[in-house]
Amino acid sequence: MNVKKLLGILIFCCFSILKGQSPLEAQFQAAEKLFQSESYFDAITEYKRLLFFDSKKQYSYEGNFKIAMCYKMGAKFDDAVFYFAKAEIAASNPDDKFTTAMQIVRTNILRRTCSRALELLDIYGKEPAYKSKLDEIMYWRGWAYMFTGDFENAANRFGSFSGGEELKKLCLQGSDEKYSVSFAKILSFIIPGAGQIYTGEILSGILSFGWNVLFGYMTVGAFADNRILDGTLIGGLLFLRFYRGNVQNAEKFALNKNLDIINKILKYIQSNYKGIKP
Repeated sequence: MNVKKLLGILIFCCFSILKGQSPLEAQFQAAEKLFQSESYFDAITEYKRLLFFDSKKQYSYEGNFKIAMCYKMGAKFDDAVFYFAKAEIAASNPDDKFTTAMQIVRTNILRRTCSRALELLDIYGKEPAYKSKLDEIMYWRGWAYMFTGDFENAANRFGSFSGGEELKKLCLQGSDEKYSVSFAKILSFIIPGAGQIYTGEILSGILSFGWNVLFGYMTVGAFADNRILDGTLIGGLLFLRFYRGNVQNAEKFALNKNLDIINKILKYIQSNYKGIKP
């Protein structure tokens, strides 16, 4: 923190004390001021200082929660989850506990540890205290599925409650656009290059088909002429190498195209969706 900010906080604390505020309250207000001005990493320092001097843990929940929010805003997701977990433990009422729990889920979605987010949502969905929050739990479950590209499951979750129609429509669109990785691989097993053509990589598919036909023809020709060594070398080293590579390429192209579709939809949502986002 630079000298001007430190001086400003000291002056603020002095005025707060003169107004009857305790030093801890003044420290909290100073940290809040930095948070509201989006000086997140400076705010982290002040919140941590607050927690250090807060021997009675009066600000344990607020301090840890705001530190976590600062880290989240700075894309330090691992640190954010750590401090959200501390805030959840310090929460004194069910609403604060649930709010913090959902922040942990949302941060896991952002850092693409969606399997962990889904595990937590399954746990929270079984909590009797959260029966009135099932729609919100279902909402974030839909987001977790969407971030993994499982648009069908995401659409089902968003369609299970009122207000999820827009996201359901986008997920159905993504489901229609996605390529089947297994189908691409099966096509390539049957006809080399067909899987690449299915994913739109026509030139790669044609080349793959050509190389496989060429080396397959050379292998058959070598064995037909009793050139066993040539046939074994060509078939084992060239034909099988290109045949296996064609299957692997089909899988890679399908996965990459699906990732592009996921990112396109998420980018659209980031710019155009007005609802709550992770």
